[in-house]
Amino acid sequence: MAEPRSAALQSKVALITGGSNGIGAATARIFAKKGAKVVVGYHRGAGRAEDLLKKLPGDGHRMVQIVLEDSATIERAAEAVRETYGRADILVNSAGFTRVVPAANLDALTDEVMDEILIANVRGTFAVIRAMAPLLRESGDGVIVNVSSIAAFTSIGSSVAYCAAKAALDSMTMTLGRALGPQIRVLSVSPGPVATDFVPGRDRGALEKLAERTPLKTVVEADDVAAAILSCVTHLRKCTGTKIVIDGGMHL
Repeated sequence: MAEPRSAALQSKVALITGGSNGIGAATARIFAKKGAKVVVGYHRGAGRAEDLLKKLPGDGHRMVQIVLEDSATIERAAEAVRETYGRADILVNSAGFTRVVPAANLDALTDEVMDEILIANVRGTFAVIRAMAPLLRESGDGVIVNVSSIAAFTSIGSSVAYCAAKAALDSMTMTLGRALGPQIRVLSVSPGPVATDFVPGRDRGALEKLAERTPLKTVVEADDVAAAILSCVTHLRKCTGTKIVIDGGMHL
């Protein structure tokens, strides 16, 4: 039997970038289950986005293409949300990109790779916030949740560029938390390694070995991060400019 929809996010409209896969898709499912109308932002995963929309509970969901390197697509997506719903209450920035480059291999981290990672994780995220801020401000109770990483403060991750990008994202969360209140709250969620295909070549066995070295000894799932994102919206209502760590204690 399907779980009944909750009214926790009834009448809310949520845009989720990177919404067709991984953490973004898990967030879309939990938001729809809680009553929100979900806009699934995708880049190349149109087929995945279509499949996800068919399975979301409720109605009024849609998909929009968002290319983080192309601010024009971002502005068109924001206008599509306004035209369709006349409002937006929640923005989840789940889209991102990384490439595995050993930290000591400085030559492998070329200008092109550095730019690609910084644009996908920092400039593109800011562009989405910039485009969506007017709608979120009009809501009067807007929430932005940026999907960051413990790499931002442990400086251990897939590459020097990725660690730097997520550190910049955390800093931006603090700056915008000050700048956009009281109409908009801004938070980050900071997972450790998550059981998705985000990092190429990292399989379940590798995640389980990493989890064994943490205090909670459990793999973080996409649904765990989605639940934390939901809590940012529904429960952490006195919080802004802060990060929520979901890593089983790996950073300790």
